[in-house]
Amino acid sequence: MLMSIIISIPWVKDLGELVTVPVAILLITGIAYIPGYLNAFMLVSLLFDKQPGFKTLHPAEPVSILIACWNEEKGIDSTLQQIAKQDYTGEIRIIVIDNNSTDLTALVAKQLGDELGLNIKVLFEKKPGKNFALNKALRYVETKYLITLDADTVLHTQAVRRLVARMESAPQEVCAVAGAVLVRNSRENWLARIQEWDYFLGIASIKRLQGLYQGTLVAQGAYSLYRTEVVKEVGGWPDAIGEDIVLTWSFLEKNYKVYFEPTAIAFTDVPTNFRHFVRQRSRWARGMIEALKQVKPWQQPRIFTRYLTGSNLVMPYLDFVYTFVWIPGLFLSLFGFYWIAGPQTLFVLPLALLTNYVLYRYQKGVFQELNLGIRKNRKGFFLYVLCYQMIMSPVSVWGYLQEVMRLRRVWK
Repeated sequence: MLMSIIISIPWVKDLGELVTVPVAILLITGIAYIPGYLNAFMLVSLLFDKQPGFKTLHPAEPVSILIACWNEEKGIDSTLQQIAKQDYTGEIRIIVIDNNSTDLTALVAKQLGDELGLNIKVLFEKKPGKNFALNKALRYVETKYLITLDADTVLHTQAVRRLVARMESAPQEVCAVAGAVLVRNSRENWLARIQEWDYFLGIASIKRLQGLYQGTLVAQGAYSLYRTEVVKEVGGWPDAIGEDIVLTWSFLEKNYKVYFEPTAIAFTDVPTNFRHFVRQRSRWARGMIEALKQVKPWQQPRIFTRYLTGSNLVMPYLDFVYTFVWIPGLFLSLFGFYWIAGPQTLFVLPLALLTNYVLYRYQKGVFQELNLGIRKNRKGFFLYVLCYQMIMSPVSVWGYLQEVMRLRRVWK
């Protein structure tokens, strides 16, 4: 970061002639200084990260899987079939919650569960909202651990075993373990191809970083394991659009720890329609703001989680600067106006490729351990490196504005 500041002094002076030096420093801090620091912090942390070994690889503790559904008649079958293929030796109890569906989700789930020999219970929750569905199921959970799983998400055959093994190997203060969620439908179109790399490199690496400091910030509802008693202790899932984010921060606020297990893998369907993608990612951004409002970073008892949650305070600033300064500046450079971006900007590309290569090497090792192969997706990779942030920052800004303006929540 200090090197970046020294190199950027001429840039600050030139831009300062147009917008004043204080404004230039403010803009360049959002474009270069803070992003550079955060990327370097992540890369160095991951180079030193060594996942602790399992104390047991074959746990047998009974576990409940909660699947909240809304019109998942066509997708629930593959989800249940993969649960039936788990190599877990303990008892698996499944609770499917039909959240006011208008199709035959409940009937299909019950019939297929019986055909597969699964221990399945189907509940009905009329009030729309994933949190209401999960909280209803929580009253029926009798096992020490519970797993939440989205109805469009399928598990690797070792997924439950490795997730429970990580929890059984963890200290008592660990109350949740986030699984690794990757993309299943990456062949559908260009948008899915880009998201495959985001899940494989971006999201997984951020969770590894947070897990290293024992403060994974989101035990995502799509696929995570929780201690049932702790979920009940904090009052279950909150009425928030980012219910899993707020729930996780509530754990951290009570001095619990949250881990991430990169070898416990599930595959999910990502949005292939751009409108649905915008809704999903703006919902994630809005959920982060909800969490910041309900659980202040400075209220976190542990210094690492205080730092990690506090880092999110600068994200709206970075996204606003990227959206309204960096992107316009990039287009201006095409016409010879190098106020924000210029030929030297190309030097960022080797650094971005190096960073992603380090992340790729680690993920490749995880896949080899699970006898999985990495799909060839070169076009998606270069689109991810070159263009993805230009999509994500404006979408995130829209999510922040939705929360500020208190717009109606849209889950789908």
